[in-house]
Amino acid sequence: MTVSPILESKRNLILYLLFWLIFSAISFLLLVFLINISPATATADVVFNILLCGMGIILWFPARYITIEDNSITKIIISHFLGGVLASILWLLIGYLLLANVLQPPTEFIVFFKTTLVWRFLTGLLFYLLIVSFYYMYNYYKDIQERITRESELKNLVMEAELKTLKFQINPHFIFNSLNSMSALTVIDPERARGMILKLADFLRYTLANNEKQTAPLCDELRNIRLYLEIEKIRFEDKFEYIEEVSEECKKTIIPNMILQPLFENAIKHAVYESLEKVTIRLTCSKEDLFFRITLENNFDASASAAKGTGIGLQNIKSRLELMYHRSDLIKVKKENNRFIVTLYIPT
Repeated sequence: MTVSPILESKRNLILYLLFWLIFSAISFLLLVFLINISPATATADVVFNILLCGMGIILWFPARYITIEDNSITKIIISHFLGGVLASILWLLIGYLLLANVLQPPTEFIVFFKTTLVWRFLTGLLFYLLIVSFYYMYNYYKDIQERITRESELKNLVMEAELKTLKFQINPHFIFNSLNSMSALTVIDPERARGMILKLADFLRYTLANNEKQTAPLCDELRNIRLYLEIEKIRFEDKFEYIEEVSEECKKTIIPNMILQPLFENAIKHAVYESLEKVTIRLTCSKEDLFFRITLENNFDASASAAKGTGIGLQNIKSRLELMYHRSDLIKVKKENNRFIVTLYIPT
């Protein structure tokens, strides 16, 4: 900042001038009624208040350029003490010359000025130190605010980068498997291969169109999940069925974009792919206190050899939920009676 905070806005300037107007009025009344100075002499004395008012604005520059960060405390104290002495002498000299040569105050004022010269000097020095201290505190406060703002922006950028990274970790095996299936179907059943290509194109179109978005309505996510499952149906035919029990209220809720995709991929990979029996994948959603409770449940064949995985899917979801909602308890995973259940809690 290169301009004094007093001149930074019209409001600050008005408040500053109002302060000096009130101060000068009080000073005038005290001189007249308490010290018994004549109104003409008290009026002439107001000139020194006007000069102090102007000096208060100018003193921003020594406070601005003799910084705490670049100078030792000893150097700052000495610099401002000498600056205060010089500023007080100039203040008194300019005020006296202005009055004596231009305004020509009554003789009483000259006598009053000389008898109060030491107090005036000390007043100027004290004012210098007070206004410079104020500017230092103001600079310190502004620096803290700017630092907080920068840190907040940096955290937001980091969080956004982490969220994008997590979102881009969606298992690509589905796309590779789909392409392999299409390749086989082009010879066996070209029509089914064409349908699979169109559905995959729609799925990828949604994914790419929403890459920059961090959230989406549940209904949009479910529409894309159905596309995903229709593609997998072409691969696995009747090996699984999908049941969806979602209220209209739930469909409107906003959830992290692509947060459900890894859950369905896990169900396909660890249940459908390995099971000899038909797998039922059930998605339910209901309002529960201050959360929307989304549950994905599927049965699995406990006797089948489990497919090896990195566990990145569930960890991905947990990390994204924690980053977005600043809570670590928004996902629960459990296995019971050959059923795998994952529950997400989305704050309303």
